[in-house]
Amino acid sequence: MTLEFLVASAIGVLVAGGIYLSLRARTFQVVLGLTLFSYAVNLFLFASGRLTIDRPPILQKGVTDYADPLPQALVLTAIVITFGMTALAVVLSLRSFLETGSDQVDGNECAGDQDDCSDVTAEPHG
Repeated sequence: MTLEFLVASAIGVLVAGGIYLSLRARTFQVVLGLTLFSYAVNLFLFASGRLTIDRPPILQKGVTDYADPLPQALVLTAIVITFGMTALAVVLSLRSFLETGSDQVDGNECAGDQDDCSDVTAEPHG
C-alpha cells in the first residue's frame, strides 16, 4: 500500500514540476519541463504493470505471480524516444538562441529588460 502511494506521489510531483516549468518563458525551462513530463509518463507506465518485488518478469513453472514485462519494454522504448526528443528540442532551442540572441519562447525579446524596449513598435517586422 505504501509503495503505490509513494509512486503516485512521485508521479504527481513530476507532473506538477513539468507543468510549472513548461509554462516558463525560457527555452531551457520548457525543455526541462517536457523532460519531467516524460519521466512521469515512464513512471506511470512502469507502475501500470503491477508493482511487485522479487518476482520474475516472465511466467515460469511453479510461480503463480509474476511481473508484467510489457510495461518494462514500453518504458525502455519511451526512454529512447525521450532522449531523441530532448536532443532535438535542445538543438532547436540552441539554434533559436543563436539566431535571435534571446531564449524567450513567447517572442518578447525584451521582457526582462524594459530599458532597451523603448523603440519597439507594435507592428511586426516584415
